Amino acid sequence: MANLFKVAIVGRTNVGKSTLFNRLISHQKAIVSKESGTTRDRNYAICSWGGLDFILIDTAGMHEQVNDEVEEQIQRQAFMALEEADLILFVTDTTSGVMSDDKAVAKTLKKHKKKVILVANKADTSRLRQQIADFFRLGFAQPIPISAKSGSGCGDLLDEVVKTLSGSKKKIKT
Repeated sequence: MANLFKVAIVGRTNVGKSTLFNRLISHQKAIVSKESGTTRDRNYAICSWGGLDFILIDTAGMHEQVNDEVEEQIQRQAFMALEEADLILFVTDTTSGVMSDDKAVAKTLKKHKKKVILVANKADTSRLRQQIADFFRLGFAQPIPISAKSGSGCGDLLDEVVKTLSGSKKKIKT
C-alpha cells in the first residue's frame, strides 16, 4: 500500500467531498451530512479504476477563517492530506458558485504546487453544467462537471485521475 498513489479530496465545507469519496470507492465509508463540520479527520480507502489502484483521502472542509482550536486541528488534518497526496481533487459546488472559501482553497493549493483536478460538483442540470465556466476564475484547468450524488460524470473524473497519475514518475504498484 505504501507505493500506491494518494489522491486527496479537498474543498470548502458542504461541497460534497464525502459523497464523492463514497461514490468513488463504491460504498458508504464516510459519514455524509448537510451539517457543516461532520468530517473532522482524514478518511482513507482504496479506489480502483482503469486498472489502477490508488488511495483516496477524504478531508474536512477548508476555511478562510479558523475560529478556534478545534477548527485549527480539523484544518491541520486537511493540510496533512495535501502534503501526502500525489494529486488533489479540488471539489466546488456549482449551485453556489465561486465563494471566498473556494478562492482561499485555490490559493493554498497553488502554494503546494501539486497536480490539481478541479471538480464542479452538484452539476445535476444542464443549466448548472453551463455555469461551470465561472470556476475558471480559480486558476485551474477545465472544471470537470459531476454529480457525486447521482454518479453523473464520475467516470470521466476517474478517467482524468488515471490519466494524470499514469503520467507521473512515481512507481505504480497494482
